[in-house]
Amino acid sequence: MGQEKVVIVGAGIGGLACAIELARSGFQVTVVERAAQAGGKMRETGVGGVSVDAGPTVLTMRWVFDEIFEAAGASLEAHIELKPLDILARHAWNEAERLDLFADIPRTAEAIGAFAGPKEAAGYRAFCSESRRIYETLRDSFLTEQKTGPVGLAGKIGWGRADALLGIRPFDTLWRALGDHFADPRLRQLFGRYATYCGSSPFAAPATLMLIAHVEQAGVWAVAGGMQRLAEAMEAVATSLGVAFVYGAHAETIDLERGRAGGVILAGDERLAADWVVVNADSAALASGALGAAARAAAPAQPAAGRSLSALTWALRTETRGFPLARHNVFFSADYAAEFDDILRRGRLPRGPTIYVCAQDRGDGEPGVAPADRLLVLVNAPANGDHAPLDETEIRACETQVSAHLARCGLALGQPLETAAITSPTDFNALFPASGGALYGPATHGWAAAFKRPGARTRIPRLYQAGGGAHPGAGVPMAALSGRLAAQQLMRDRALAGRSSRGATPGGMSTHSATTASTA
Repeated sequence: MGQEKVVIVGAGIGGLACAIELARSGFQVTVVERAAQAGGKMRETGVGGVSVDAGPTVLTMRWVFDEIFEAAGASLEAHIELKPLDILARHAWNEAERLDLFADIPRTAEAIGAFAGPKEAAGYRAFCSESRRIYETLRDSFLTEQKTGPVGLAGKIGWGRADALLGIRPFDTLWRALGDHFADPRLRQLFGRYATYCGSSPFAAPATLMLIAHVEQAGVWAVAGGMQRLAEAMEAVATSLGVAFVYGAHAETIDLERGRAGGVILAGDERLAADWVVVNADSAALASGALGAAARAAAPAQPAAGRSLSALTWALRTETRGFPLARHNVFFSADYAAEFDDILRRGRLPRGPTIYVCAQDRGDGEPGVAPADRLLVLVNAPANGDHAPLDETEIRACETQVSAHLARCGLALGQPLETAAITSPTDFNALFPASGGALYGPATHGWAAAFKRPGARTRIPRLYQAGGGAHPGAGVPMAALSGRLAAQQLMRDRALAGRSSRGATPGGMSTHSATTASTA
């Protein structure tokens, strides 16, 4: 019997990871992608003849990618150049109040002590210890395992370890838990930002997300040439294993045969037959009917109210003056609660936004290596791009607020934001259909949110899903883990079905070699 065929819809990081795992296990894999290149949300855009990162800007949990490449007989470092960052991020509230976080905990504690006093420095050390404990509890029981419920998680952690289970603090909000460690509201605001890494509000997300702090301390890397080089490297490894990529191919329908996935129909009625199908798209795509009416049954409906954050971004190339930009910079708003109230309750751009600036040509605060900086400027926005598009007046008003706040923090841009390549929630919804512009799948709000996230297996036999909207969560490494989990679940189901496939064996992922890790 010939190789069993798998069609993967979407060449995002989850789809690429899944393709590599399945191809090295003997499956014949075809990846269809409607864009012109791999990467999904890991994308770049052209500005003035140069490429600027327009999606994820940070690589964490490097061990995930080391494992993927090594299992495929390759090396991550042989494909891309990585530079560890000493300054994780530079933060500012105004021109006088600035604080750097470093990869080194003692150095960060010293900086916090100088910024807010010795008691806050001690609180930071305690915070780091708690974030590490939460991570260590969940790494092998949740992050690298198939989706489970509260009872299943308790069993994996250990029924005799109730203290460890409660220690992940699912019933506290992140904002409340930060109050246990920090009296200074600026520090609560700073570390509360970790909730936005999952597209969520620190006032509603569980304190479990403190583990993201441990992830950053374990290492943050810059990818030479931009983040999309990572996607290209994964594509190259997949291709070396025999994976076929078809770009500019719009998957319109998941074709069902006898109630199970049997292929994919592309625009133009071309049908790709398959024994198995994996969808690497926004987690709402199946339930919305974006991949055919019959595929709606694959996943429960996802209400718009449960979406994660979207964004309004400007990609630009400009001279900068004043503020000494590091690679990652955050300029905080004066009222964090009002910011999230605007976005999540009022469904509008925040009147006083926190601003993220990635200076792609910077490392640890040194001057730019080019005559002008390549910048991605981002503010959080509501994920309502499918029904409440921003008009030009709203965008221009936000630009004015952004420019004014950057100036208050000492950063002057050499050209107006109007010349930038702008991406709004409506644009993100067009890029990632059925998302409304949400960049992280469902929001992580409330103690049960992580358990409600869809797993790899859907309700339709032989149809699976992967990506940042699926378990284990949002972010580049988590999307890669979701792809490995989808491949693992597919192979387990194939083995249970008692079918044979030349060279294909039930497989999983290694976790024992991981030295550090977690969500991003």
